[in-house]
Amino acid sequence: MTDERLSHRRPGVEASVRTAAIWATVAEHASRRQAELDRPLTVLDLGGGSGGLAVPLALEGHEVLVVDPSPDALASLRRRAAETDASHLITARQGDADSLKALLDGRAVDLVTCHGTLEHVDDPESTVARLAEVLAPGGLLSLVTTQRLAAVLSRALAGAFDKARTALSSPDGRWGADDPVPHRFDSDEVLALVRAAGLAVVDTHPVRIFTDLAPSAALDSEADRHALLALEEAAAAHPALTSLASALHVVAARP
Repeated sequence: MTDERLSHRRPGVEASVRTAAIWATVAEHASRRQAELDRPLTVLDLGGGSGGLAVPLALEGHEVLVVDPSPDALASLRRRAAETDASHLITARQGDADSLKALLDGRAVDLVTCHGTLEHVDDPESTVARLAEVLAPGGLLSLVTTQRLAAVLSRALAGAFDKARTALSSPDGRWGADDPVPHRFDSDEVLALVRAAGLAVVDTHPVRIFTDLAPSAALDSEADRHALLALEEAAAAHPALTSLASALHVVAARP
């Protein structure tokens, strides 16, 4: 349920550049909520794949349930978790948004993470509603979705002008049948989905405004990567650039 196109790009070089801002936001909100509750959080990670987010959260002391339809992804998660001191805090279950209530056995959670998953579900509105339903009052949803205009820009810069125009006008933000992403979103669409589920938006961040466009040769050194991170941080403060980011990170709370 991850965006395969992005995960195949220079993982050894870009991993920290691509995920640093997302993790910083999640960690900040999780820490604040933990202080409010005076205990570690219960976390649901829908589409958590191989544990890229679940393992760091567990290492912070939080109890994490990862729900994913892929048995291969869950097997990878179990192997990754076994290599840490936090494996006892991670549970892996096969399922999807419609099975969450049964998997949780009626329990509410403090934090739901859904990163790079909404693009791959048949009914995004229903999925966000199911996520909101399992949140405890005051609980947080961390949602990361792929954005349309970034794909339009990347296709245009690659000289694929017909694909850029198709991505711009298609209802699902795809550039054609060979597009590996089933659905891309506009920022207003994502915020509307969250609010329709009864959640209040508390934080939004553009993710990777420039990172996915940077050529490999520009990221050869640690200094280059730090410079790119600094640029991303500065650019995130400019609202006009938000829609051009590869992804949008929304944090919302259940009243």
